[in-house]
Amino acid sequence: MLATLVAKPFDEPGWVYEEKYDGIRMLAYKEGKRVTLHSRNGIDRTRDFPELVAAITKLRSATLLIDGEVVVFDRKNVSRFQLLQESNGKAICAVFDCLYRDGEDLRKQPLSSRRNILESVLPDVALLLLSRRLSANGLEAYKLAKQRGYEGLVAKDLSSPYVERRSKYWLKVKVHQEDEFVIVGFTAPQGSRQKFGALLLGAYERGVLRYVGKVGTGFDRNTLAALYKKFQPLVVDKIGLLDPPRERDVTFLKPKLVTQISYQELTADKKLRQPVYLGLRDDKQATEVVLPELASEPGKA
Repeated sequence: MLATLVAKPFDEPGWVYEEKYDGIRMLAYKEGKRVTLHSRNGIDRTRDFPELVAAITKLRSATLLIDGEVVVFDRKNVSRFQLLQESNGKAICAVFDCLYRDGEDLRKQPLSSRRNILESVLPDVALLLLSRRLSANGLEAYKLAKQRGYEGLVAKDLSSPYVERRSKYWLKVKVHQEDEFVIVGFTAPQGSRQKFGALLLGAYERGVLRYVGKVGTGFDRNTLAALYKKFQPLVVDKIGLLDPPRERDVTFLKPKLVTQISYQELTADKKLRQPVYLGLRDDKQATEVVLPELASEPGKA
């Protein structure tokens, strides 16, 4: 179940407001002593997080399916995708939903019931965190998210079922702009920079890949070398790209790699302002990466 982006915070009766985590979305399946972890695009990540697997194995339910986000927190207790990408810190799973327990499919039950069940099956252990609710008031929750430096918040309708798609039952409001973009090429290095200068970025708009600008910050020497190696089998003479860059010394790539970028805003001409590279994402397909679209208001869609 995916949240729909809205432009501004709101307060609505019957809704709850949770911290928005900055990590990798994960479904955890438990069948007896066997536990598997799968990212949202179906990649098996069980071997990547053995400590989380061990923690989930200890849960009492014989069969269980829980939904959450694997994160690494910084010193201020704020989740940072870049820390997770760099394996810089202890991975924790922030769990926010329970879809199945001991032979019972819970997806049609309201979120309020699923949350109660989740609280009953999830013990207070270091590696499994029950998702944190910020405030009963949505506007106050947004203020707290902003004060604490969170990426944003997720608002959820307590009466809603669990649906396997993007929905207005869950809405997200951002404090800091972070999104995924497709790497469509790179520029030649200049000065002391090695391997490449900047990444060219794109996103799909109505099925067409649109160029949204380039990012030249957020790299160290090791990152430059590792990315450049990944680029080599993807180099092509040209790609179909709406509003392509006009500069010279550009190398185009097959649109396969997805990166997470923080940025100030997406301008009126659909270009990123002050982008910073945070890392690659292997849990999302390039074809999933679309320009952010805003929902006008809460609703059951």
